[in-house]
Amino acid sequence: MTVYVDDFRAPYGRMKMCHMLADTDEELHAMADFIGVARQHHQDTMSGSHYDISLSKRALAIAAGAVEITVRQAAMMARERRLTGSLGPPDPYYGVDYDPSKSCEERIDGR
Repeated sequence: MTVYVDDFRAPYGRMKMCHMLADTDEELHAMADFIGVARQHHQDTMSGSHYDISLSKRALAIAAGAVEITVRQAAMMARERRLTGSLGPPDPYYGVDYDPSKSCEERIDGR
């Protein structure tokens, strides 16, 4: 069971926000409590159960063991949860080294 934070940088006032999601709501809420995010900020929308958190809270979550993922991985995991009921692991194909300017073959071959 894992908590994930993506690399999204959505402006919200003077802050930048990202997403925090987890395999279970229990884990998600436990991490939110641990890093000081109020439960009132929990969202359970079409994109699934998550918190929008500031980059400073993201750093705290990572220090507490959250796994860094890309926003594309987060979106694909949320889709997987809608289809199967489980996040599943982040797709390594769309990991932190993902470069959309490269062709499929280049990404697969590591060119």
